[in-house]
Amino acid sequence: MKWIVTSAWPYASDVPHLGNLIGSILSADAFARYHRLVGDEVVFVSGSDEHGTPIEVEAVRRGVSPKDFASANHKRISELFKAWGISFDNYTETESPTHIEFVRDHYMKVYRNGYVFTQVERVHYCPRDKRFLPDRFVEGTCPHCGFRPARGDQCDNCGRPLDSVELIEPYCVLCGGKTELRETTQWFFDLPKLSDYIMDYLERAELSENVVNFSRSWVRAGLRPRSLTRDSEWGIKAPFPGAEGKTIYVWMEAVLGYVSAIIEYFRVQGRPQEWRDYWLNPEAKTSFFIGKDNIPFHSIIFPALLKASGENYNEPNLISSTEFLTFEGQKFSKSRRIGIWIDEALELLPADYWRYALISMRPETGDVDFGWGVLEEKINAELNDAIGNFANRTLIGVQRFAEGRFELSRAELSPKYAQSLEAILRRHRDIGECYAKAEFRSSCRLILEQATEANRFLSVEEPWRLARTDRRRSLEVLYVALNALKALAVELEPITPRLADEIIAQAGFFRKRGGKPLWDDVSIEDDLPIEPKNVAPIVRKISAVELKAKLEELRTRKTQGKPPR
Repeated sequence: MKWIVTSAWPYASDVPHLGNLIGSILSADAFARYHRLVGDEVVFVSGSDEHGTPIEVEAVRRGVSPKDFASANHKRISELFKAWGISFDNYTETESPTHIEFVRDHYMKVYRNGYVFTQVERVHYCPRDKRFLPDRFVEGTCPHCGFRPARGDQCDNCGRPLDSVELIEPYCVLCGGKTELRETTQWFFDLPKLSDYIMDYLERAELSENVVNFSRSWVRAGLRPRSLTRDSEWGIKAPFPGAEGKTIYVWMEAVLGYVSAIIEYFRVQGRPQEWRDYWLNPEAKTSFFIGKDNIPFHSIIFPALLKASGENYNEPNLISSTEFLTFEGQKFSKSRRIGIWIDEALELLPADYWRYALISMRPETGDVDFGWGVLEEKINAELNDAIGNFANRTLIGVQRFAEGRFELSRAELSPKYAQSLEAILRRHRDIGECYAKAEFRSSCRLILEQATEANRFLSVEEPWRLARTDRRRSLEVLYVALNALKALAVELEPITPRLADEIIAQAGFFRKRGGKPLWDDVSIEDDLPIEPKNVAPIVRKISAVELKAKLEELRTRKTQGKPPR
């Protein structure tokens, strides 16, 4: 099976925080890693969204060009994702020549097919700066909830998408001056023409219930044409006749990156036509990992744009959306120092500690609150006491009770312990089903259950006691434990790949595959004899109090211009 795995493109205006990470990129990484484990052909892509007006606003404030500012941030974000173990096949950028070329070509197809029209609209203009203002250059009071400052495209308080002309008492974010509305011609995507197609797609698609219900409500309320262009210098130049001086609106451009990133990947690989096997092959699958605020762009606008091109693109098969992650009861806010950003997190703990805690708390059905106490519990009680402790107990058991060389085979196992193996395999299958449905919290719960039951098994059977009175039976107990440990290593790989690799390396699993795990290979038969090497604890306990103090110190030193210790 061929799979395209994608995650929402993060803005290159700043480093993502933990909520951004679990909402799209980390979830997509777990899904991609699982499908590689089962033997699927996976291409996992995303990229930095460099053309948004947040980039231009911040670049103006810093006195640098948007291109230089975005490029520097893209490089930094790319390096951070590598440090987090995100297994992108291609992490690109919207300034990529491939992306720019594809977007312009795609929209000319949409234009020629009759889905683009022009319309005069009233747009905010700043008399002081003498420029038309894109949505993000305008702030004001939200007309729905009264929050101020609400952005010109969306209210951060109530989450409602906005048209900047709806704002109450709007002002220019560059100079703070009052704006005025002036007329300008813009190009629009005729989304209402595709209403019937979208409703039909939503009936056919195997999407989650919340995505379908949310999307149907949008269609029933009446789809509106979507603006395609902006009066902005920063972005992809609009290709339409007469659209000189216009750029493609970033929201209508970035979603096409899911296609252009695949094209770019195969061009770099020297197989420039192979992208068609993923996007134009009805046997291939596509998946999208996003926050709930991005649902309509992926379930309505993106499929409509693909359809409008006249090409036979695959429709989205899986759209996995998350609710919001809050931090100790509050929304993430860099200015108010609420939350943790992904660069700071790596200064505090190894990436896999964060990966486990975040995925095990993934906000799949409702908003989830994350904090220091929760982190401590996840690492100490679950990752260390249950999973790490079982791994260490098992491998030390082999060193002590099998003299460091374990050779007992399945054929020598008594029926009693064969039943224990079946329980491990049943749980392993259940975990795989959860991964396949992108139900990662359930995967984590069952993995923890696998480790807890394995620890309980060791405590009940007491191989250390049996080694003195019934050595053969103690080896049978270790056989079951080693199979459980191998299953756990495979099950953990999508979530904590480095810890999984450490278990595999210490135990010597998958030697014939160069240490590379495979989902269905959880029997130790091909690993015999097992001779553990460099056995040591794979996890250490943490202190929430110490971590919180360390973060404050890091931020203080950064404010003072001092390097971290």
